[in-house]
Amino acid sequence: MDTTTIVIFFAIVVFASIGIIVISQMRERAKIEKARHLTALQDTYNRSHRLLDEIPGQYMTPELKLLLVKRIEETCRNLDQLGSDLPTAKWRSDALAIKQKIVDGNDETAATKIDSPEKATHVKELLQNLFKMIESLQKTGRIDNTTAKKNLKHVLFLVHKTHADMHVFQARAYIKQDEIRKAIHAYHLASTEMNKSQDNPLAMKAVKSFRGRIKELEAALADGVTTEPKEQQHRLDKEWDNFLHEEDEWKKKADYDT
Repeated sequence: MDTTTIVIFFAIVVFASIGIIVISQMRERAKIEKARHLTALQDTYNRSHRLLDEIPGQYMTPELKLLLVKRIEETCRNLDQLGSDLPTAKWRSDALAIKQKIVDGNDETAATKIDSPEKATHVKELLQNLFKMIESLQKTGRIDNTTAKKNLKHVLFLVHKTHADMHVFQARAYIKQDEIRKAIHAYHLASTEMNKSQDNPLAMKAVKSFRGRIKELEAALADGVTTEPKEQQHRLDKEWDNFLHEEDEWKKKADYDT
């Protein structure tokens, strides 16, 4: 075997080795990328399901719920395309059942009272994640700009209402403790939060009601009254608790009878 043949032989061996290494690395990178993509899709499913389950029922419109269900269905399809061994068939079946309930008007997601800073923070985090999801759907063209803008505006309104809820429940607690001045301050804070959604008629109704409520409490203080009749407080609590579901009632009369 002459020198040239030996050189060619070793060159072939070297190039073959390099080729094997490159192909091996490409396969490994593809494997890692697939695993990363699968993990990202599973995270998307978990986040979407968490938003659907944990955002208070009184906050979720049918349209928002259907957006989340659509996101879940889309994620399941993408997982199947990647050959995932996750139970996507069951996930899709569950999503379809939820969708049918929403379409039929039979969905009964539980309402949640926002009566502590911890709950307010938790719900705000969920709403911020929902906001980001809608933005992502808009940027990738999966929902049109009109639908996106409408729902983004509503989610921002819900963030403000979350804080208002907390202040209202604090005000109620203060009234029960006969701390009327603190209750007035809490209603002022609730009014400030709702005033951030000035383009929302319902929010402006709430601001008006809070201001009227403050006047009632200030008048009570001026008259030396520090305890409110239980039946009146019950009526006020009920009106606020049904705030998002009783819009027609809010149109018929001023909130808190102001």
